[in-house]
Amino acid sequence: MDVLVAGGTGFVGTALCAELDRRGHTVTALSRSPEGADLPDAVETVAADATDHEAVLSHVEGQDAVVNLVALSPLFTPPDGLTHHGVHVGATEATVEAAEAADVDRYLQLSAIGADPDGDTEYSRAKGLAEQVVRESTLDWTIVRPSIVFGDGGEFIPFLKRVTPGPVKALPGGGTTRFQPIWVEDLVAILGDALADQHVGNTYELGGPEVYTLADITRLAYAAEGRSVTIAAVPMGLTRLGLTLADPVPGIPMGTDQAAALGDDNVADDNDIVAFDRTAKDLRTLEEYLELA
Repeated sequence: MDVLVAGGTGFVGTALCAELDRRGHTVTALSRSPEGADLPDAVETVAADATDHEAVLSHVEGQDAVVNLVALSPLFTPPDGLTHHGVHVGATEATVEAAEAADVDRYLQLSAIGADPDGDTEYSRAKGLAEQVVRESTLDWTIVRPSIVFGDGGEFIPFLKRVTPGPVKALPGGGTTRFQPIWVEDLVAILGDALADQHVGNTYELGGPEVYTLADITRLAYAAEGRSVTIAAVPMGLTRLGLTLADPVPGIPMGTDQAAALGDDNVADDNDIVAFDRTAKDLRTLEEYLELA
């Protein structure tokens, strides 16, 4: 199968391109700046703005499948000139329209748990609107919604350490927000399977084998360095106020969106790994990845 991976040089994209290449697919990674990407030699790279329909169309023609991974991180305020709507919805519209025009057989969209056009954050609303674009298309589509993704090159654990620098780790609400992190290699193996025809028209929520609180993940991240930590609770209201006030300040990486997200659990309602013949025992835990198990 000839597969175009939009966002193919990012954290998930790099791992997915390698996975698809191992499976014998002919893979093209589309990225705004693909130079220096750590990809297998057989993977072609092309430079294009994924929100530009005409630019995308020239690379979609002749493909059997398109995978859309283009996204902005929910952990940080978008860089100047970019918005969650512009990137998530814009790239989805451009790749969907290009795939329809080129008569591509399959379309796979990477979304996120909590995607909702009426969600509490710009990120969740943009992800939800992007899903609507996919569902309203004429394509044979599949949507995958993972919880947070961890692995080499991932940003969640480094981000967590960045925002908890002192000896006492101050966490919103004491870190009770729950997550179901999934290892990037487990995720891309499932994404590879999701291109099969039996998954057309389905939306899947995916999580790892364990549910952790933010406090749990913080303790594990520092335990991997041989350090124990003390968790202190910051009231959610104070967290929201502080990050809302920080929103317009240049150089502050977090703001109103992140404050709202910190209060929402990120757990699969019904972990759909079973649709891909997986059980929790088949997936790597965070402790195993951190070499704590």
